[in-house]
Amino acid sequence: MPAISVDTFFACSLMVLLVLSAMASTSKLLYPHINNTVNDSIAERCREISKYLLLSDGTPSNWGQNSQTIPETFGLAKAESDNPYELDIDKVSRLNSENLYAISYAQIFAALKMSDVSFCMEIRPIFEVAVNLTATYPSVNETIYQFEISTEKHGIPVQAELKCYVVAENYLETSYFHVSSGRTYFNITLSNDVMGPALFVVLAKAVCNAKIVSFGVCPFAHNSAEPKPKSTFLKLSPLNYTLNASSVYPGINLSKAYALTINYKSTLAQTSSSNQSITYSLPHFLDPSPTLIVVTGWNSTVFFIKWTAYPQLPLQIGVRFTGLTALSNVFANTYAVTINSAVYGCTVWLGGPRE
Repeated sequence: MPAISVDTFFACSLMVLLVLSAMASTSKLLYPHINNTVNDSIAERCREISKYLLLSDGTPSNWGQNSQTIPETFGLAKAESDNPYELDIDKVSRLNSENLYAISYAQIFAALKMSDVSFCMEIRPIFEVAVNLTATYPSVNETIYQFEISTEKHGIPVQAELKCYVVAENYLETSYFHVSSGRTYFNITLSNDVMGPALFVVLAKAVCNAKIVSFGVCPFAHNSAEPKPKSTFLKLSPLNYTLNASSVYPGINLSKAYALTINYKSTLAQTSSSNQSITYSLPHFLDPSPTLIVVTGWNSTVFFIKWTAYPQLPLQIGVRFTGLTALSNVFANTYAVTINSAVYGCTVWLGGPRE
């Protein structure tokens, strides 16, 4: 398919999602061997339930912002919003098991008050950003790193504008450039005086619509051992525009914390601290973009760098229906949703006993 046709196809597909404001684009029956009349009735009920989850703000309506509140009734919509399918950034973040204040599937199931329905929900960017280190060129005073960056939707290249950040100890560098083909190579140069490991952060917005955003992150060694897994030293939990950075081990000292978006960046200020955690105030950026939060610190003599996103995406919560279709009817409905003006994809799977 010619590149212009691919771009046109992708742009039109996304615009249809936005114009419809995510009105259940597709309801897919995953178990097709039952009566059509029953199918239609069950499919319609599942479609209405999935819409309810995204259009209702739940009870209490601010359950997302209060870390100790468990919703009495479940809904992800932003309270008092005039825009349908606008989700609350904190309600969404509390669905992610990595968040210290996450609610469980059992708590959601109880709040749904529908004992005959099981569900799974996935929220993620509309397209994927993959970042891979492909080559390293060391020299006496500096090291050059080559990264491959791809922006794709189901294997189809996505034209995107990229904002790139490199973070290391007491080091933050940014650059801005345009990708036309959906795949590019980008070199960064780090002085050998800079302490690693380091982090390469890429935020991308689709050329066809600046509200369609995604991101990719690649940790890499620089004058250091290979980076440890994401939650080795620190658990990062953003909620209500406050970041809780909780130490996994005693004796951890934090140095710098940053908030990064497509158009803005900020060094975070500590607001409180204890033996096990430090809190930071997160800025309210006027930017249709996720905020990538990066925190650096030391565990004794080991330097580390950790990150998370706000909203805390991508995420998936609920029952895994794979292999269960013989026992239940399972339907999936896909929507375009907005969180802080940025557009994401949300799929809701609902299943119940066979009729």
